[in-house]
Amino acid sequence: MLGCKHLEEMMKLSFALAGALLAANLFAQNVQPPHTSLKVGDMAPDFTLPATTPQRANVKLSDFRGKSNVVLAFFTAAFTGG
Repeated sequence: MLGCKHLEEMMKLSFALAGALLAANLFAQNVQPPHTSLKVGDMAPDFTLPATTPQRANVKLSDFRGKSNVVLAFFTAAFTGG
C-alpha cells in the first residue's frame, strides 16, 4: 500500500500538471489570426480543397464562381471526438 506521504506527493504533482495544462490551453487561445487585406464584400481569393466524394479529387472555388453561392463552414475538432 502506498504511504500517506507518497500519496500527498502524487496529489501535488497531479494538481501541478493539471494547472500547467490549463495555463497552456489558455495561452494557446490568445493566438491572433493572420492579418488579411480582405474587407467585407470583397471577392474571395481562389482556393482548392480536397473533395469528400470519390468522384472528384479536388474542389476549387473558381469552379463555382458565377454559377452558385458558396458557403464555407469550418468546425474545429469536428468529428474528432474532442
